[in-house]
Amino acid sequence: MITLHLTTFIAAPVEKVFDLSRSVRMHKLSMTDHGEEIIAGITTGLMEKGDTVTWKARHLLKKRVLKMKITEMDKYFSFTDEQLEGDFALLKHEHHFKPCENGTIMIDIFSFSPPFGMIGKLFNQVYLSRYMKKLLEKRNSDIKKYAEGNQWKQLLN
Repeated sequence: MITLHLTTFIAAPVEKVFDLSRSVRMHKLSMTDHGEEIIAGITTGLMEKGDTVTWKARHLLKKRVLKMKITEMDKYFSFTDEQLEGDFALLKHEHHFKPCENGTIMIDIFSFSPPFGMIGKLFNQVYLSRYMKKLLEKRNSDIKKYAEGNQWKQLLN
């Protein structure tokens, strides 16, 4: 299993960062380059514990489908989403939020196991981990931009 760890400082209150991080609209906006669309599950608003969403998007030259479920949530401190169906052998994304004096520290712990045994492990060493890290960095950059700006409320419904 591979684990990526990202830390992002956001000059905004923890409640705003937490809500943007579980906003279906924010996620979709952050993945515009991949044509991500919802094909099942929750389609608007903020995801809660037990909610599922199925995404279809173009990644790595192919249309892919990924069904995720929010399996844990401690409001304003953390939530976890896990793959129910998709290409990965395992995928788990922990989101942690720590309020600090002038904003929020957002921590992502993204764990995954590539599919296809040894071929998948080789592909990961060559490319996949970097690709996944770039996706997370882009998403976090977008969350930061909206949380620190004035148009964030439109993304919560």
